[in-house]
Amino acid sequence: MNGLININDIKNGMTIIYDGKLYRVQSFQHVKPGKGAAFMKVKLHNLKTGANVEETINSSVKVEKAHVDKKKMTYLYNSGTGYVFMDSETYEQIEVTEDKLEEEKKFLLENMEVQLDFYQGDIIGVTLPEKVEYTVVDTTDAVKGNTTNNAQKDATLENGYVVKVPLFIQQGEKIIVSTIDGKYSSRA
Repeated sequence: MNGLININDIKNGMTIIYDGKLYRVQSFQHVKPGKGAAFMKVKLHNLKTGANVEETINSSVKVEKAHVDKKKMTYLYNSGTGYVFMDSETYEQIEVTEDKLEEEKKFLLENMEVQLDFYQGDIIGVTLPEKVEYTVVDTTDAVKGNTTNNAQKDATLENGYVVKVPLFIQQGEKIIVSTIDGKYSSRA
């Protein structure tokens, strides 16, 4: 199922096998110097260790494109030892350890639809919706006289995550947060 591709054909988010290791491409830049051969500067995320690496790869190199199975799942709850997801079709439940959800865990809400990525039967990642609606459960009061442009305050969301919001956001309101950068996007 895996196939060789030229390093010039990689894309952000693609899963590849390079130097015997499984990586997700975070970003890349094609470099054509005045003298010498063209090369690629690639930022990779090691899916086994979680380490981020930067590689300079000759543009004639071929890498193996890893076949990743994607499955829609529903987040159920935190079991204390991991995060439990359910396949909506088969009702099969899978527990994912905390180390596989480093950034994603702070955005999880019960009954949230996510995508689990599998490589050779192992879970290698979770893809969240790009934007998620949360209820503000607590927020600090606006500071009197704080009228600078884009003045913001802290708001605690229903999942415990704290995000900066505009001063007009009140407790009980629903807001949209980007799971890409973790920032307030808009009112719901």
